[in-house]
Amino acid sequence: MAIQALQLPPPDAPSAPGSNEPHFDPEADIGAQLRELRLIKGLTLKAVAEQAGISVGYLSQLERNHSRLPIGVLKKISDALGVHMNWFFQQKTVGDASERDIVVRAGNRRSMSFTGLGITEELLSPNLSGPLELLQSTIAPGADSEDYSHDGAEAGLVLSGTLELWVSGRHFTLQEGDSFAFKSTEVHRCANPGTTATRVLWVITPPHY
Repeated sequence: MAIQALQLPPPDAPSAPGSNEPHFDPEADIGAQLRELRLIKGLTLKAVAEQAGISVGYLSQLERNHSRLPIGVLKKISDALGVHMNWFFQQKTVGDASERDIVVRAGNRRSMSFTGLGITEELLSPNLSGPLELLQSTIAPGADSEDYSHDGAEAGLVLSGTLELWVSGRHFTLQEGDSFAFKSTEVHRCANPGTTATRVLWVITPPHY
């Protein structure tokens, strides 16, 4: 979807009836995704609203799907939540309603590309509201996640390629079929030193997308 520059009204101003301004349909349930990500990251309404330059009341309305959501405002909220907008453009590909709380079909995976890092991740678990998160990462040759840490624990399996892994300063080189596990509170980093893409299956608890 091409996103054009928009002349947006003040964030707290309601959209005028019949307005042609691009926005997300409240029925798309974007609000539930906003709230889910905010809670997973341990952020308050106030913290996200301040970063996005909107009011707490307006953000609360958006999370309850009670206000229209201009694309420009979604971009600011996405930045505050540390995700790219393409996460929210995939809400229509969640699969058959009778199974989507349990099953994720291969063609319905939600994906996220991290600009500048060379890492793409696909969400394999049905949602982020359960006790764990299942991801498949594709790491481009030469890509490096850089150091980070967070609450919880994680484990992984190298599906293909070579993975360099650092955990609290310890360095490991893993090949296809190798696996690992560590506390996420330890500073960790991964990189692909090879010439072909590396694929890794990750299990993270609690979800930290």
